[in-house]
Amino acid sequence: MSPGRQVLFEFTQIGNAVKVTALDSASLVEVSVMGPATASQAQMKAAALRKLEYMLAKKRGGA
Repeated sequence: MSPGRQVLFEFTQIGNAVKVTALDSASLVEVSVMGPATASQAQMKAAALRKLEYMLAKKRGGA
């Protein structure tokens, strides 16, 4: 993630799973990942950030 970009995270528990939504504030690209409720918040944030970075790279034309 480049400097000056801000990523917002939202955690929603759905039964025994957690949905994490990551939003890039500059481009307004939003992604979601699901994981077990037993996963740590840091693990879930990292997974969502990896997916967000992938989608931003894909949007720029390089995956």
